[in-house]
Amino acid sequence: MPTDPFLILASTSRYRRELFLRLGLSFECVAPNIDEAQRPNESPLDNCRRLAIEKAQHVAKLHPNAIVIGSDQVLDLSGEALSKPGDFDNAFQQLKRCQGKTLNCFTALAVIAPDRAPLVDVVPTEIIYRDLPDDELLAYLDREKPFDAAGAVKVETSGIALLAGVRSNDPTAIIGLPLIRLVDFLRELHCLPLPLGKRSA
Repeated sequence: MPTDPFLILASTSRYRRELFLRLGLSFECVAPNIDEAQRPNESPLDNCRRLAIEKAQHVAKLHPNAIVIGSDQVLDLSGEALSKPGDFDNAFQQLKRCQGKTLNCFTALAVIAPDRAPLVDVVPTEIIYRDLPDDELLAYLDREKPFDAAGAVKVETSGIALLAGVRSNDPTAIIGLPLIRLVDFLRELHCLPLPLGKRSA
């Protein structure tokens, strides 16, 4: 009998792991261990696309027989890539800079399979920030501590209250892993079991 494809998520993000679990597929998580700094003159879109590919490539070298999924996410603030703030002060400064503005959140996806060219796409999400007083921002940060979320906004929790609107064709993209596009890629690689895969005759 054929065995299920060996799927690896090149990430240690709990958000991406929780999203991947929705598909009901067996997989492992492996840390990609790459430098995620934005390069000089690199746009946020190019930055997240490159990092998603590099994450997948790094893990694929360690597991050449696996199908490896890499993903990266940035917020585009006037050409600057806002990623994970890391601590309270950085998170507050990110939120302050975004108040009353509309930003693009780019979520890149790269899937590397043996003997195949990489499958790569970037899913955009338009995020419209409310203009809120500092005390509301500080209370949110103290309550949610979203220091591992790009732009310090966790839309799956009370962070949604900071936004006036979200526009995307994939609601999971803003959380960190665009599942609709990922399913497209996994179908193309013929590694989805029923009922997600193609119905047998």
